[in-house]
Amino acid sequence: MRVHWLIRILVVLLLTSCEAEPERLDDYFLEFATVKWDGGECLFRLDNGRLLIPQSTDYTGKEGQRVVLSYTSLQGDTVKINRVSEIFTAALLTEGFPNKLAKEPVKIQSIWVGGDYLNMIIETEYHSKPHKVALFQDTTSPTIDLHFSHSRESDPPGYPQIMYCSFLLESLRTENEDSIPFHLFIHTYDGLREIPYTLN
Repeated sequence: MRVHWLIRILVVLLLTSCEAEPERLDDYFLEFATVKWDGGECLFRLDNGRLLIPQSTDYTGKEGQRVVLSYTSLQGDTVKINRVSEIFTAALLTEGFPNKLAKEPVKIQSIWVGGDYLNMIIETEYHSKPHKVALFQDTTSPTIDLHFSHSRESDPPGYPQIMYCSFLLESLRTENEDSIPFHLFIHTYDGLREIPYTLN
């Protein structure tokens, strides 16, 4: 008789647990974007040209700042902003090469061209001191050669950390060219790498 009651209790518990549905999280997107200000309203332009309109946001970053944007689509181009994380943003440097080029290596996670930017996700060893990065153009070269510069700035040995960078390539554009090929030179733990890209 006792076994019979135990079985009945287990069946009730199983049926109850089956009826309870887990709470579903909102779908979200994670993308690189550029901050745009329009009449005091903060907007975010994706690299495909789409302009996102936040339902609300307290973000106050400057025009042209690159960010990693976490958002949820609502209706049309209106979105719910979940998180805005600023990333290192700089223009291409046409002076200082090769004298100011730092060659301390990094590990490449991902590099791509989008939204007039060279976007980089790299890994380096970090402890406590900010590192210094830049992108130089060798203006003496007959081709467009860009050199990634990374200095640890005497940072002590630490642990692997991901870095995000976006470098504006707009200065490479000319009136008569729709696509601009260039080569990126970057020092990695496996040596100097040369990677071809195209700015469309």
